Amino acid sequence: MGRIMQLAAFSLAEVSYSAGDISYQIQEAAREATFQVQTRSENVSGVVIPGFEVKRVKPSDGDKGSGDFNLTGLGRGGQQVQKARETYAKAVETLVELASLQTAFVILDEVIRMTNRRVNALEHVVIPKLDNTVSYIISELDEMEREDFIRLKKVRRSRPD
Repeated sequence: MGRIMQLAAFSLAEVSYSAGDISYQIQEAAREATFQVQTRSENVSGVVIPGFEVKRVKPSDGDKGSGDFNLTGLGRGGQQVQKARETYAKAVETLVELASLQTAFVILDEVIRMTNRRVNALEHVVIPKLDNTVSYIISELDEMEREDFIRLKKVRRSRPD
């Protein structure tokens, strides 16, 4: 990303050097957005992750030429203008892809943290309680078995053969 932004800034410097300041022309010529960002969602292991896709929008038929900035830099620096335009288009696409990945990482990180908290709760709270309950039940069953055994012994002794 840093390399792409560096190339984009350098290409803008080339445009400024060869064609002068064209920011006013571009601001006046811009009527519609060139890119649209659309959202999509993916299901990764039961976690819904939003993603972003960039879509290039074609200029409307009534506005031919002004949406493409074809005449910008016509007098001088036209090649640098087109090169800078394409470089910034790649930068926008890369930024959208990076935003999609960052969003996915943040959501997955939060889900992993929540899962780790649940695992810790199971390991340190629920499982020890269940172990204590099982050991208590086993000790009570052992005690009942001993009592039954003693009762049977007494019944045998008291019975005349």
